Amino acid sequence: MQSLDVNYVLVVFGGVTGYSSDDINKFLWMVRIGGGVFPVIKEPDYLVNGEYRIDKGAAPKMLNCLMYKLCYYRFGELTTEYGKPPGYDRVRGVEIGNKDIKLEYLEEAFTTSNWIVRIYKVKPPKNRS
Repeated sequence: MQSLDVNYVLVVFGGVTGYSSDDINKFLWMVRIGGGVFPVIKEPDYLVNGEYRIDKGAAPKMLNCLMYKLCYYRFGELTTEYGKPPGYDRVRGVEIGNKDIKLEYLEEAFTTSNWIVRIYKVKPPKNRS
């Protein structure tokens, strides 16, 4: 990200409010477009039995990708709907599969009260010893 001179990353997330035009719903298009440019990105790596999932049955590559982490960071602590477990995504109708998300290169800078807009700041590089 530093080579691209990126300081902040914005994601649109609808899992709290039920807003279905969020970035995680558009994510497979990002994978398809990226795979057209970089052959190392393969859509089947993000699918399970041909399905796009974000729950505990999701593909390991999906659960570990940056888009997933930025959308669902701290979401596993949040109750979105009465009678549903913490981390219940109201758009996709499932409990997320990874509730213990750690960010290494980014830190949360701002999240709106309804979580639709989430902004992350790129951390400065660690000193080399």
